[in-house]
Amino acid sequence: MRSISLGIALLLLVAGCKQDTPKNETTTPAPPPARVNIPSFDAASAFGYIEQQVAFGPRHPGSDGHQACRDWLIETFSSFGAQVTAQDFTARDLQDQKYEATNIIASFHPEASRRVLLSAHWDTRAHGDYDPDPSRHSSPIPGADDGGSGVAVLLEVARLLQATPIKLGVDIVLFDAEDQGKNNGVDPLSWCQGAQYWGRKPHTDNYKAQFGIHLDMVGAKNPRFGKEGFSRSYAPQIQEKIWKMAQGMGYGMFFVNDLTNPVTDDHKFINELLRIPSVNIINQPLASETGFGPHWHTHSDGLEIIDQRSLKAVGQVVVATVYNTYMQRF
Repeated sequence: MRSISLGIALLLLVAGCKQDTPKNETTTPAPPPARVNIPSFDAASAFGYIEQQVAFGPRHPGSDGHQACRDWLIETFSSFGAQVTAQDFTARDLQDQKYEATNIIASFHPEASRRVLLSAHWDTRAHGDYDPDPSRHSSPIPGADDGGSGVAVLLEVARLLQATPIKLGVDIVLFDAEDQGKNNGVDPLSWCQGAQYWGRKPHTDNYKAQFGIHLDMVGAKNPRFGKEGFSRSYAPQIQEKIWKMAQGMGYGMFFVNDLTNPVTDDHKFINELLRIPSVNIINQPLASETGFGPHWHTHSDGLEIIDQRSLKAVGQVVVATVYNTYMQRF
């Protein structure tokens, strides 16, 4: 009888608890994001941003062109409505001398929890050490492609985010001191110094992003954007989605399925230090002695090697990725 009475009491207690729960309480699902038209990337506008950068002259840290370009980038991103952070840090050059450098971060909707990271480096190499003319090895390069092209694409993306706003957090990070490393193969940490600094001290505490896209040397004629090795290791699903989308958009002649060599670039440190799955869109031509275009780290890296079709392909793919992410279609 004791066990039966106890069971009845428990049933009454459970029933009483259930009656305390409001019958009409429901959870309202969050509304889906509004559909927006994906804006068209303006390659001519992006080319103009490369022209402006090259007009400053070489942009290696410590140069007059570096300071002028820094101020222009901050002003331009601000004019597009971004919240801009200039993150100063101390870097070192090929002779291990210290110099001041600056990462530039342009944030759209900094309050949003859902975020996408877009990045490039904005400095140019202080030494044209792969130039065919040895007498020019100690002279800084123009950096139209290596430095200028990735920045230009992201400036145009920023302009479009202002013209066609979406409620998605987007951080555009331009890294400094990426291209001042040593080519001796024994000091890999001499490269990508800005990315290493930001990776350890991001512009906001506990920074998170859904994924990242890094751009490097994306403006030359007939680029070959293969599936770079570190991107495959750290962000294979993101890489596959972007490449499939690019091919579906008609850019398969540039975004190829070839598995290309890993490159010690800014995205490597974003992956390793912040654990944000990030891919690198970088030109790695076939039959190249250096692994990069013939203008790499030479004085031929000028406006004449830039092709607006390359800028259009990369820019439109990045824009489509961002806007499809907002609409939860990526």
